[in-house]
Amino acid sequence: MALIDIDRERGLLTVEFQGLDKLWTFKSRLEIPLAHVRGATHDPGMAREPKGIRVGGTHFPGVITAGRFRHDGERLFWDVKNPDKAVVIELADAETYDRLVIEVDDPRATVALVEQAVSHR
Repeated sequence: MALIDIDRERGLLTVEFQGLDKLWTFKSRLEIPLAHVRGATHDPGMAREPKGIRVGGTHFPGVITAGRFRHDGERLFWDVKNPDKAVVIELADAETYDRLVIEVDDPRATVALVEQAVSHR
């Protein structure tokens, strides 16, 4: 699971990976400029979509999808074990990823946090 936070002073969306997710994703944190964040949705169905090609990370179907993937020309970053808690963060002008698909503790609160930050840029 991951914690998502907004740092308005630095203009960043941060994703902090917890526990073993650091191992599965090969990352401890991501920092995305808020200017590159288009929005977020709670999308449990996204976790059931084809993942594409794993570039780095872990994928055991039905158990965990974590790390970097490429699908239909998109660069995706995944960290999902429980699809019901998946949040999709759409990015624009991103240098590294087009979308983040992240499992969070409270998807609705996370979407509200991201959407509020995007609307107040």
